[in-house]
Amino acid sequence: MGLEQLKIEYLVLHKKYGLPSFKEMNEDFYIEKIAENETEMLMREVRRMVGDRLANYIRFIENLLNPVNVPMFVFSIIKIIGADEKKKLQEIYKKLIKNEIKFVERDLEFDEEKEAEFIKESYRLWQEMKKEISGVFEMVDKNWETKTEENSKGYFG
Repeated sequence: MGLEQLKIEYLVLHKKYGLPSFKEMNEDFYIEKIAENETEMLMREVRRMVGDRLANYIRFIENLLNPVNVPMFVFSIIKIIGADEKKKLQEIYKKLIKNEIKFVERDLEFDEEKEAEFIKESYRLWQEMKKEISGVFEMVDKNWETKTEENSKGYFG
């Protein structure tokens, strides 16, 4: 399936179920990658793209909240994040995990209407979450130089 065919098929689903536009979904969830594969269940593939993207954020936030065997840069970020940001990340994490459970549940039995509901709910959730996540990372970026300079004065030998 080519990209133009994908857009046409998605437009049908968009109209039928009131999904976000192809452009909106592609900007946030890279659904254009579906064009690389043949599928008879476009809705399922869109849901999987959404689920994969959100799962990446679950793993990243989980590493910040519970750093076990993580790359060194994660510890630098953890030192910068304050109690308020950690609390925000915990709330975001809870919401994303609740969504992940719905994602797994959707995998058990295909129902196009329920797939569409999951996609719409996930899109709304992501619009809310990405603003909050962005705020945390703006704070990290703003304080990066100050905090990493303070931490670099320690003894390594």
